[in-house]
Amino acid sequence: MAALPFALSFVPAALVLGDEAARKGFSPVEVPLLTGLNFAGGSEFAAIGLWTSPPHILLIVAVTFLVNSRHILMGATFARYLGRLPRRAVPLVLFLMCDEAWALGLTDAERRAEAGRGPLLSLPYYLGGALFLYVSWVVSTTAGALVGPVLGDVRAVGLDMAFPALFIVLLRGLWRGPRAAAPWVASLIAAGTTYLLVPGGWYVPVGAACGLLAAGVTAERA
Repeated sequence: MAALPFALSFVPAALVLGDEAARKGFSPVEVPLLTGLNFAGGSEFAAIGLWTSPPHILLIVAVTFLVNSRHILMGATFARYLGRLPRRAVPLVLFLMCDEAWALGLTDAERRAEAGRGPLLSLPYYLGGALFLYVSWVVSTTAGALVGPVLGDVRAVGLDMAFPALFIVLLRGLWRGPRAAAPWVASLIAAGTTYLLVPGGWYVPVGAACGLLAAGVTAERA
């Protein structure tokens, strides 16, 4: 139930991605392979945007790595919650760690820690939500590839705004006060400036690095 609002917000963005992939020549079988093997919407949009025939594989791999580099930091914040889980479950937890699943799992783990319950990361809660999000994304992108040409340009009605709106909701759920949000502001300014001045996906690692630096500075002063 906690993942349901996020799964619903996936639908318009997934329709856009599936439609764009179909226009680039992807078949309804290849689209779920793309979105199912690389469960990270931002890098999928980047890959489709760069897709040509024949594709520039090295360029697509490099940009995908840049866009997905935030998962390194997300995984680092998750590390302290994974120690008590069965080792065989950890790869699945990390594979399903999209932004929304990460936020749900982290928020739940923090609540459990405050209540003195353990293990800190509830595997049934996390996998229930993450698998629901995974299936929703893959099914919706496939639907976009199948019905996108019939619907026309879904961005004309503003459906592509679903992704930015979704991340605003994620930030609201992680809000811990103005002081704790200082890294967010630093990351936003750095990423926005880099996006405007430097082509490619460099705004992602630059924003992440500046956010880490700001977090380190504020932590030292706390």
